[in-house]
Amino acid sequence: MKILITGIHGFVGNNLVAGLKGKHNIYGLDIISPLRDGVLSTYDWHDLSAIPQMDIVIHLAGMAHDTKNKTDAQAYFDINTGLTIKIFDWFLTNNSRKFIFFSSVKAVADSVPGTSLTEEDQPNPKTLYGKSKLEAERYIINQSLNDNQKVYILRPCMIHGPGNKGNLNLLFKIVQKGIPWPLGKFENVRSFTSIDNLTYIISQLIGRDIEPGIYQIADDEALSTNELISLIAAAQKQKPSIFKIPKKLIYFLAKIGDYLHLPLNSERLKKLTESYLVSNKKIKGVLELEKMPFSATEGFKKTFNSFQE
Repeated sequence: MKILITGIHGFVGNNLVAGLKGKHNIYGLDIISPLRDGVLSTYDWHDLSAIPQMDIVIHLAGMAHDTKNKTDAQAYFDINTGLTIKIFDWFLTNNSRKFIFFSSVKAVADSVPGTSLTEEDQPNPKTLYGKSKLEAERYIINQSLNDNQKVYILRPCMIHGPGNKGNLNLLFKIVQKGIPWPLGKFENVRSFTSIDNLTYIISQLIGRDIEPGIYQIADDEALSTNELISLIAAAQKQKPSIFKIPKKLIYFLAKIGDYLHLPLNSERLKKLTESYLVSNKKIKGVLELEKMPFSATEGFKKTFNSFQE
């Protein structure tokens, strides 16, 4: 099967290639086009007409949420919405069979309104990142498909795995340097998505006749940040060092970080300490799964061991 993956050189793209190569003919679309194992050819965004007909399009390319708030507002819509429109219009005329779009749970809510987020919750994103993803979703939904075409909109929560960047790297470096974790007072629970679970789901969407629609992606278990610190310490054969500094002081320091552009700011503090539970019931239902193939703990151990290596 011929599969086109946009953003193929990113974190998720690298892992998908590793999971799918040898089983399918994989092509890439990215802003860079170095040769890489498992990819037959990589194209750029300037001339989509050069891309041959594909069976499957997996659209990963996009701009991640900038927790430092330095990204120009329009850039989110130019990339997250604009590139989605461009590749989806190509998909419609190319007569490919399946389009898999990577959106985000942040296209629905920045904070979970109830016990856990479901596909039935009405989208109300607050960030430019979430709004740009939702606008891309709505464009896709409002287009007419050919009879043989199916579209899947995936909303993963934070993805973890080898090669992951962002807040997980920050946590890892803090523990690695022997710095005590100062946010022990925050008892949160968050849903995550293992790259192995995500790769499994993608392989199922590629190979099976699955009902098209919007699907949230998450591991079965939710973990607290304090639990993540303990897993990182275990990967480094250390004992976790967690301090319970008063919350008011932490909020004050985060405000200072907002003005001085320090690693700890209000946006990052929210990401590290808020609870955010995501239901994966719908995707497990259509795939006929009682539980996800990989546990969150297994996935994080693999992630942190890769950091250690």
